[in-house]
Amino acid sequence: MARGGPARAGRDEDFLEFAATRTSHLYRSACLLTGGDTHLAEDLVQETLGRMYAVWPGGIGLRSAARRIDNPAAYAQGVLYRHFLSHVRRRSSTERPTGELPDIAGPDGDTSLRVTLLGALGRLSPRDRAVLVLRYWEDVSVEETAELLRSSPGAVRTRTSRALTRLRALLGTDLHDLAPR
Repeated sequence: MARGGPARAGRDEDFLEFAATRTSHLYRSACLLTGGDTHLAEDLVQETLGRMYAVWPGGIGLRSAARRIDNPAAYAQGVLYRHFLSHVRRRSSTERPTGELPDIAGPDGDTSLRVTLLGALGRLSPRDRAVLVLRYWEDVSVEETAELLRSSPGAVRTRTSRALTRLRALLGTDLHDLAPR
């Protein structure tokens, strides 16, 4: 019999189902946070899922408080955002590999707008990016954003306002030139 028995197998199946349904959403969020750095986004998602597995209900040797996750999807988003912020605090996170990039066709859509927005997001501070992505991409409330980022709702409102002002300055005033026609 496998180590942990049937209970562990059920836990693993539950986690695999969760990971299969949430990975693409976590990846899209991570891509926005990293300013389009897909490799870093993949690393963030992998680390998030690893940390989620460690506290997944039914785990061996975990504190009972950590075993109970009321909303695993929201918990995973919080783990992703906190891991992203801790990553950018490290000095080595500013290193960028160079080399030739392969020509890969992207999804249909307005690529110039996408590139412009990702570039502008990439020029914001990591916490500004996190607040904007949570508030406007994830459609998370001010209170939930504050909880995820371990901040106060007032600080989230202030940071959102300032980040939007910076983003508008980066994008310019002629936003209709960026929109598809």
